[in-house]
Amino acid sequence: MIKRMLLAVSLTGLLAAAAPPKQKAFPYTYDQHDLNNGLRLITVPTSFPNVVALYIVVQVGSRNEVEPGKTGFAHFFEHMMFRGTKAYPPEKFQDTLQQAGAANNAFTSDDLTAYHTTFSKQDLEVMLRMEADRFQNLEYALPAFQTEALAVLGEYNKNSAAPELRIDEVLAETAFKKHTYSHTTLGYLADIKDMPNQYAYSKEFFNRFYRPEYTTIVVVGDVQIEPVRTLVKKYWSGWKRGAYQSIIPVEPPQESPRAAHIEWPTPTLPYSVMAFRVPAYTDTEKDSAALDLIAALGFSRNSPLYKTLVLDKQQVDSLQASYSNHVDPYLFTIVSRVKKNEDLPAVEEAVLSTLANFKDSPVAAERLNRVRRNLRYTMARGLDNSEAIASTVAQAVALRRTPETLNRIAEMYESLTPQDLLEVARRYFMENNRTIVTLTGAPK
Repeated sequence: MIKRMLLAVSLTGLLAAAAPPKQKAFPYTYDQHDLNNGLRLITVPTSFPNVVALYIVVQVGSRNEVEPGKTGFAHFFEHMMFRGTKAYPPEKFQDTLQQAGAANNAFTSDDLTAYHTTFSKQDLEVMLRMEADRFQNLEYALPAFQTEALAVLGEYNKNSAAPELRIDEVLAETAFKKHTYSHTTLGYLADIKDMPNQYAYSKEFFNRFYRPEYTTIVVVGDVQIEPVRTLVKKYWSGWKRGAYQSIIPVEPPQESPRAAHIEWPTPTLPYSVMAFRVPAYTDTEKDSAALDLIAALGFSRNSPLYKTLVLDKQQVDSLQASYSNHVDPYLFTIVSRVKKNEDLPAVEEAVLSTLANFKDSPVAAERLNRVRRNLRYTMARGLDNSEAIASTVAQAVALRRTPETLNRIAEMYESLTPQDLLEVARRYFMENNRTIVTLTGAPK
């Protein structure tokens, strides 16, 4: 699945063993400062010399696309933001990045859009100035808009050549009937095709969400707090606050199991995707942390099911599960890529049996502790440069707008018991809460 974000973080160093002195899950000191216009600045000085990572996180994703016929615009602006301004037209924008030796990109998900740049510390001011200009002064004429809309269509067509996008689309449409999670980040194909006709709406969408109250600037690296704060105030304090708030449809409870099947037109390995409705990300209740642990215990490369299906029986060549942290209630998903069509029922039964085990009996305490130790080491190893730290903070910001959520959920991990996992499994792994999507390809 195209699901990203805190799973690697949540499943890693957030499980520190309780031993004095107690170390925070996120080990870096940070400064959090709010400007009067609602813009938030998070500065994380590190010991990695010379390099700075800048992430600008806008809390807008496909979740916010509430009008019928208007999907895909959060992702569209990931593209459009590189179209430039009067002060920095596209050629000057790229030349400035090239002269600084900077790496620059962006990505969109269900809940956020993020723009990130990595560069040498002496270029911090020019990067903050250039980013402030495009966030506050982006302008584009109709021809440029239509060209970029066609580029977005081209990206969709490219991705649609692989079965994974179709699986994501069908799963979203089957599992959600009212909430905007019912469409993917790319949007519906019909809406993307019509996007060149939506120039006026694109302006409205940008003015709604590209506002300081939706935006957090994350600066990580060889920096000092006060100089960073001074520069952000200099270039960003004049940005005007907006007034728009999304009204996201609430998904009603699921009352019966759902299923869908995809006949793929070319030869491909079959897929089984099993999903259960689960709550939104929380760092104050046990659910998110428990579901992360169940994903690792039940379906990781070290799990008994992986050994059975992938290594011993060799019925599956890829097995993974994730509780994907989202702002609103989402899905716990198990994806199995199966080698033969006739093995799909047996694989699904094995997955269901594994989930039933979590509901029937508590996990062994020692096994739970081993997973914690391993995941803690994995996170510590991953936070080994300023860009990786900034990326981790950006994902936390999308959920709670502060890195402190990493420390809060760490405490939740430390407190979880085998009984907690059993109770959470019983609460959510119910038949009426389940959606299964399968895909099979044409014969060779």
